[in-house]
Amino acid sequence: MDRQDVFEALPSPATHSFPDYSLPKGDPVLPIAITADELETLFDLYDRFAAVDPTGIDDNPVLKASTEFLQQAFGAPAYRPDDQLKEDIAAMLNDFADGLGGTDIGVVDATPKHHQTLYFFLTTCKGYHLAPHLRFSPPGDGIETLYTVYQRVVEQDVYLKRPQTVFENG
Repeated sequence: MDRQDVFEALPSPATHSFPDYSLPKGDPVLPIAITADELETLFDLYDRFAAVDPTGIDDNPVLKASTEFLQQAFGAPAYRPDDQLKEDIAAMLNDFADGLGGTDIGVVDATPKHHQTLYFFLTTCKGYHLAPHLRFSPPGDGIETLYTVYQRVVEQDVYLKRPQTVFENG
């Protein structure tokens, strides 16, 4: 499956919704298999993705100065959803790396938050790729690996991590 096929296979953000993972008495997880090679490919994709500045602020000193002035004048912090997504992706990949524990293959616990992060990582890669002013061309193997991991999470059943019994106070 090449990059374009993966992008076409993604559910549309306009109609996509996430399942309700709320389970009583425990933390929901979706255990998935992952290899060290897949994780390395995802880290490489993340490095290329994180280097993209969709706002152009980093490349435009006038826009950067104007934004900083407005923040100081009105006391409003600069909230950039792309920065939050980058932090979420980094945290997810680090969680997966910790779960793998240096082995070549293993099972990691994906959380509902990881499910959302994988989806938004995929759709944002697609958006960056389609935006002509960004010139983001993600490697096909990185997108394919990301989609494969996303599909594993989607197809996995939810389990409880650290389940509580009815006798425990929750």
